[in-house]
Amino acid sequence: MSSHKTSKIKLGLVQMRCSLDPAENRAKALAKTREAAALGAQIVCLQELFTSVYFCQVEDHKYFALAEEIPGPTTDAFCALAKELDVVIVASLFEKRSAGLYHNTAAIIDAGGAFLGKYRKMHIPDDPLFYEKFYFTPGDLGFRAWETKYAKIGVCVCWDQWYPEAAR
Repeated sequence: MSSHKTSKIKLGLVQMRCSLDPAENRAKALAKTREAAALGAQIVCLQELFTSVYFCQVEDHKYFALAEEIPGPTTDAFCALAKELDVVIVASLFEKRSAGLYHNTAAIIDAGGAFLGKYRKMHIPDDPLFYEKFYFTPGDLGFRAWETKYAKIGVCVCWDQWYPEAAR
């Protein structure tokens, strides 16, 4: 049984227009997270792959340059912000696991700034304008929940929500 202090949690869901500039998008996401926390959000979820435009509409090797290690520079910035604001953050990133191995990954950061872990998207679509199999390897970490300061949370990325495994 969880020992959380409150039964109601305020979520902040960040949706924003992105550009091709990861630094600009990261700065905007940090500002939007700060804004959500100022409005009382205790858990802030950023949109899928927020450091760029949705590049999976085409198959182009140049977009692999957008991938980063997790933990890495973006998670470091959000860990510092989580510590400063005392909020939980779920940040969706293009993960470079190693050369030729990439994932669509959500980083889970606790209030206080601790990096709790990551969830790698399991079900990867390949449909017109959703050429994700070109970019992403299916996740290998399984479904799990993380105990955070405010709540025990489970994280899915996009298409995974339509499959029953996560609910089990």
